[in-house]
Amino acid sequence: MKVRSSLKSLKNRHRDCRVVRRKGRVYVINKTQRRFKARQG
Repeated sequence: MKVRSSLKSLKNRHRDCRVVRRKGRVYVINKTQRRFKARQG
């Protein structure tokens, strides 16, 4: 999982990427290509 300050570019890497808020943190998750994971901050 990558830790980035901005997730806008990571959201556009794959068409199945979703931006999700969990426990005060922002995550990018992908159900089909699980390598596209990231967390903000």
